[in-house]
Amino acid sequence: MPSVNQNQTILGQSIALHGEISGKEDLLVEGQLEGTVNLPDHCVTVGAHGEVKAEVHARQVIVLGALTGNITAREKVEIRKTGQVVGDLVAAAVAIEDGAYFKGSIDIQREQNQDAARPSTKSGALKASV
Repeated sequence: MPSVNQNQTILGQSIALHGEISGKEDLLVEGQLEGTVNLPDHCVTVGAHGEVKAEVHARQVIVLGALTGNITAREKVEIRKTGQVVGDLVAAAVAIEDGAYFKGSIDIQREQNQDAARPSTKSGALKASV
């Protein structure tokens, strides 16, 4: 379970929210969220009970529950073994644990001064063994 810090908003299991979220703190979603999430300097965590249908823009995204929508993370996207993601990922790093479900494409963003010789996009559905 992700650690809870002082600068974190928690959307509880009994909460259903439709709309746009933006702010200057981390977000933990254990309930239902539909819309857009724009927290470019913070972490968005979809808890084990969380169900998110949204476009997500954040520094880091961690998924333990279900997320349907495209994710753009400045640093990293992590899909834990209980996580399910359907959508495209754009991030500097992506980690998918064994047992996680992912369907979509991955675009690894590299800084321009690094070697860009490797292909950057992979597509498909996988029951992670990566």
